[in-house]
Amino acid sequence: MRIVIAEDAVVVREGLVQLLRDRGLEVVAAVGDAEALLAAVAEHRPDVVVADIRMPPTHRDEGLRAALALRERHPDLGVLLFSQYVETRYADRLAATGMAGFGYLLKERVVDVGDFVDALHRVAAGGTALDPEVVSKLLAARHAADGLAELTAREHEVMGLMAEGRTNAAIAIALGVSQRAVEKHTASIFTKLDLPRTDSGHRRVLAVLRYLQR
Repeated sequence: MRIVIAEDAVVVREGLVQLLRDRGLEVVAAVGDAEALLAAVAEHRPDVVVADIRMPPTHRDEGLRAALALRERHPDLGVLLFSQYVETRYADRLAATGMAGFGYLLKERVVDVGDFVDALHRVAAGGTALDPEVVSKLLAARHAADGLAELTAREHEVMGLMAEGRTNAAIAIALGVSQRAVEKHTASIFTKLDLPRTDSGHRRVLAVLRYLQR
């Protein structure tokens, strides 16, 4: 089994390399960022990749996005995400590409090297290795994605008008209700679609995109 490791923390990366080599596994490359991961897979054609989620330059989701790109370029490649974080945005898209050869383990919950090596073998052979907490959050994310089914008839009307680009004031006039009532409906929509207020991304736009995709 040929393995590529992508982990930006040097101590962790070197520790993984040594542990796996001590178990007789072949680590063909160990890199510290997503771009190097893509290049290493193209060069060495491993059986499985072990990738952290947050890597340079932003330490946000570079590893996840690289893993998604690898699954698209190399459908038979096993991908094992090994991180201290549960990120559902891209992990759900990774799972949607097929559960064969996919794993996601949390570092703090892996206490036995043998279990980790067994997980690697399963993923490389086309099986799965998922931490129960990861499964729980992925299921919760998918439930949130289906939140449109929880909208009331009036909220669906509001969503339809939002999709037309109307403001809350224009929606209020169209529905013959107060603007305050529309604000309450939109707040309820955001809650049901699990769209909290954030610095990145406009909740109104995200809600409309989900509505149109449905």
